Amino acid sequence: MQASLEKNRSKFLREKVEHIDIEFDGVVDLIDRFEKTAFQARNLARAAKIYDHMLADNDCSVILCLAGSLFSAGLKKIVYKMVQNNMVDVIVSTGALMVDQDFFEALGFSHYIGTPAVDDEELRVQHVDRIYDTYISEDDLRVCDETIAKIADSLQPRPYSSREFIVEMGRYLESNAKNRESVVLAAYKKGVPIFVPAFSDSSAGFGLVMHQWTKAESHVSIDSAKDFLELTKVKLNSKETGLLMIGGGVPKNFAQDVVVAADVLGKTVPMHKYAVQVTVADERDGGLSGSTLKEAHSWGKVEESFAQMVFCEATIALPLIASYAYRKSSWKNRKPKNLNAYL
Repeated sequence: MQASLEKNRSKFLREKVEHIDIEFDGVVDLIDRFEKTAFQARNLARAAKIYDHMLADNDCSVILCLAGSLFSAGLKKIVYKMVQNNMVDVIVSTGALMVDQDFFEALGFSHYIGTPAVDDEELRVQHVDRIYDTYISEDDLRVCDETIAKIADSLQPRPYSSREFIVEMGRYLESNAKNRESVVLAAYKKGVPIFVPAFSDSSAGFGLVMHQWTKAESHVSIDSAKDFLELTKVKLNSKETGLLMIGGGVPKNFAQDVVVAADVLGKTVPMHKYAVQVTVADERDGGLSGSTLKEAHSWGKVEESFAQMVFCEATIALPLIASYAYRKSSWKNRKPKNLNAYL
């Protein structure tokens, strides 16, 4: 009996926790050390390694999902470099990130360090908008709105997917960008599709309202069903897919749902082989942003073998995960998929 207990116990007491030393050699060494610790450090280490597996898998199309005010918080250059270095094949995002923050900065404007301990009425009077602890000029945002309207005015009146419209934004920036470190511009050059399922929930919405107000009879509109169909086509034409989800909300669900959409069309596709989600949302209220990848498996969306939740704030987690994968260099063997050419 005692021998049996000892044998069973040994399968649990095999690998020791190793204490992190303040002396480490770069981000790869740090993440490798995280793997021997606990809690979210260990989860983050596994997430970083799963992302590196995605990049090493030549059959995998990597879908990056972005939600939250990430670029205003200083994460834009990370995503820009990921696009440039073929570390992402598709982006699904909120509108604010691609329009109010990336396109906005490409026009030459900036976000500014601020504080939540401020008189918000004074900010309103001064035409300064607050994103928690950063500031942005409302007057500059109006220029962004007007530029979107100008792009819409130049297009043939018809329904567009958000991806098609963002291609036109990239085309505009190719000649007019004042800051060329732009995700929209880099994606345009690389043929990386950017989908924004809730496109009008951003400066794009204000610009399109202006456009449709002045061109009531014949105008550009955004077809969200076409977005869904196009992303489903990406899934249908990819042998494997991997999700790197920063935040939750619509981008997360939209990207996961293409597996079910393909099934509705009578097409058999594998679940997303790889999935990582970084979030601070709680699953207990049933909210979408906090729903776990284990739950997504019950819907037939995500495989469980290479899935990892990381409950960590994005400005901490994304730089570590992306830097780890960059330093591991699996991306160097990847070629651009140029998926825009197939949609």
